Amino acid sequence: MAPRPTPLPLLNRLIPYDVWVFIWGFVAGAGASQKFINGDSYLLNRFNRIVRGAMSLLLLAVIGCASYTTPGGTVQLSELADADINALLSKQPAANFPANISVARVQAPGYQSYRMDSYGTGRYSVVTTREVETDADFERLAKLPQVAGIAPLNRILLPTQLDSIKALREASARLRADILMIYTFDTSFHAGEQKFAPLNVISLGFLNNKEVSVSTTVSVAFFDVRTEYLFGLAEATAKESKHSSVWSTEDAVDDMRVATEVAAFQKLLPEIEKTWQGILGQYAKP
Repeated sequence: MAPRPTPLPLLNRLIPYDVWVFIWGFVAGAGASQKFINGDSYLLNRFNRIVRGAMSLLLLAVIGCASYTTPGGTVQLSELADADINALLSKQPAANFPANISVARVQAPGYQSYRMDSYGTGRYSVVTTREVETDADFERLAKLPQVAGIAPLNRILLPTQLDSIKALREASARLRADILMIYTFDTSFHAGEQKFAPLNVISLGFLNNKEVSVSTTVSVAFFDVRTEYLFGLAEATAKESKHSSVWSTEDAVDDMRVATEVAAFQKLLPEIEKTWQGILGQYAKP
């Protein structure tokens, strides 16, 4: 069995590991063929020159091949709230209706995508740049019954250290918000049977005519700003599949990601409306 390849540090940053496995397999196969010509020095020298030339061309092709780094991951909304059972059971709603709603998109710590990054350090980060959502989306939510207004949380209001939902509640309190709406995107990439984890490098020239797909699930939770009481949850999923030939450039891959996240968020809006109706039916005074 051929030993596990250990590429040089510089090339390791340029070439994904699965490509190194392919290259190493080529070298191992060439070594096996070499055994048949060891008795002829002329053939052996020619063989070695051919192998070196082929390896050089292969490395140049791989390094020059386009690649795409998948964005950072999602964050489990349940992990941001108080984990003590007695504390959870003791929380009670205290929001006033009509309610002012603050909004924040949260992702995994250090979240980055092809076109933007996030803010804050700790157990999660906040994406303050709208890439998927539109003003029309939030205008639609602002027209829901018993909603006095909707305001996003921006960097001016947020601390740099983000370890719990309390940081978002404190920022919301400065806006005089009654309810905090937080949401997160969980986007995954597939090529055939292979799934790419967050912050993985996809070598676009080695997809071998596979079907490629992007799947996004967006989740939202409504919390009482004063007490951290959980009012309700909603979720929606969208998926798009195409032939790998469309993934010829980084822009093409990211366009597919954005389109899938937009579709998921559009599916989420009616789910938010349903959840909000349930919140009003249970907690808003007639």
